[in-house]
Amino acid sequence: MKNSEIKALSLEELKEKLNTEQTTMQNLRFAHAISPLENPMKIRETKKSIARLNTEIRRREIEANS
Repeated sequence: MKNSEIKALSLEELKEKLNTEQTTMQNLRFAHAISPLENPMKIRETKKSIARLNTEIRRREIEANS
């Protein structure tokens, strides 16, 4: 998910997407522990997507408090 796509989402959509990505990350880690994933780069992409979502949520919190 690109930053421009993330900035276009509302706060509720961001939180919902974050929850979905965290669940996906957990499933990928479990699957990778059992047997190697076909594309292990998905773990890295998901981790970065989670970080982008958290960053945008935090930026909006700070902006709202200012």
